Amino acid sequence: MTVTRPVVENERVGALVSQVTSDVSRLVRDELQLAKAELKDKGKEAGLGIGLFGGAGTVALYGLGALIAAAICGLAVVLPAWLAALIVAVLLFAVAAVAALLGKKHVSQATPPVPQRAVEGVHEDLEALKGHQPEGKITA
Repeated sequence: MTVTRPVVENERVGALVSQVTSDVSRLVRDELQLAKAELKDKGKEAGLGIGLFGGAGTVALYGLGALIAAAICGLAVVLPAWLAALIVAVLLFAVAAVAALLGKKHVSQATPPVPQRAVEGVHEDLEALKGHQPEGKITA
């Protein structure tokens, strides 16, 4: 009996090591998938913000054109034409300001371009492998 017992225990240890290796491999793959998904979401958010910045620049350019037209009309005619162009220019700059603020908001939501949830998950997994319970986490 004493001869078969170490063999059985070695088989159990071998199975446990195999299971841990498999679990760690699956865990790493899952964390990489999470990181890829998170970076994809942040890329979309940054793209939207950059597009809004581009739109803001375009509208500001139109505002500059209207402002130039206002100056020309102001020199040519005393009041009505340039006043109208000036009002249009102010409105265009207001639209540009709103678009720029929205663009800034979207770009700031996409930064830093690090998959934070995935990194936190890896840290928690490492702590769990070490046998520590992460702070504030309750396991079932």
